[in-house]
Formats: sequence, C-alpha cells, structure tokens
Amino acid sequence: MITPDQALMILEEAGCNKKLIAHCRAVSGLASSIGRELSAKGEELDLELVEIGGLLHDLGRAETHGIMHAVEGARMAEERQLDPRLVRIIKTHIGAGITPEEAVQLGLPDDDYMPRTLEEKIVAHADNLIKGTKMITIDERLALMKKKNISRESIERVKKLADEIGIV
Repeated sequence: MITPDQALMILEEAGCNKKLIAHCRAVSGLASSIGRELSAKGEELDLELVEIGGLLHDLGRAETHGIMHAVEGARMAEERQLDPRLVRIIKTHIGAGITPEEAVQLGLPDDDYMPRTLEEKIVAHADNLIKGTKMITIDERLALMKKKNISRESIERVKKLADEIGIV
C-alpha cells in the first residue's frame, strides 16, 4: 500500500488543483474517522485502505469533472499499478454506486460500479457527506441530489448506504 504522502503526490502529478486535493483530504479524514469508529465496534476493515482510498477517490477529476471521472480515475490508478482495491474504491465512489444498467444509460462503459466492500462503502458515504471541504448532513446531500434531478433510485441508494454505515 502506498503512503498518504505518495497518494497526495499522485494527485499533484496528475494535475489535481489545490481545491480538489483539499476535498480529497477532507473525504479521507471523514472516511478514516468512520472506519475507526466501525473498527472499534468490531467491524473487520483495512483502515489504511480507507485512508488512501479517500485521498485518491477523485483522481479522475484531473481529467474530467463529469460522472466519467470515476472511470478515468480507475484507469489512471491502474496505469500507476496501484492496488486493485484502490482502483475499485475510485471506480465505485459515486453516490452509492451505479448499476450496470444505469452505467449504460449514463454513457459509462458497461460495468458494475456498485461499492461492495466495507472500505468501498465507507469512502462513498464519506464523499456524500463532504461538499468541498465542509461536512454536510445526509439530508442536505439528498436535497442537493433532488435539486440536480438525480434518479429516485440513486437517491434511495445513498439513503440506504447512510443507514447501512450508520455513522454521521
């Protein structure tokens, strides 16, 4: 596993701006906090993976700011031969995941973008609770999604993920 400093270097070298890196730091901090809390409750998870996954989740925003940033970020991580678990976190962090059917409708490659592991779910959830560098409530995130006309199914998945994680 790479170190946090190496993850930050990857973001910088890829061309991520300071504002985006600050967002990634905030997501990583919240994800790590959630991970520690779940670990203290007896959940088995890789806290280092959660921290680094939080830092790198938006790597693809160096290339594009649309929904395709998850695909681009995963590609960039694979090119750098990063841990495949990190690639999955980057690929599955949007909202609470994207089904293969939704991916096709959204113009993404036909693939499964649903977070499956606890680490993937924690990073996705933390990202939903960070707007810029500020923490927001799940209700605020759901309201923002409704305002952007995000599908009812996606909104329900985000709510279900928040209930599943059960923290914050």
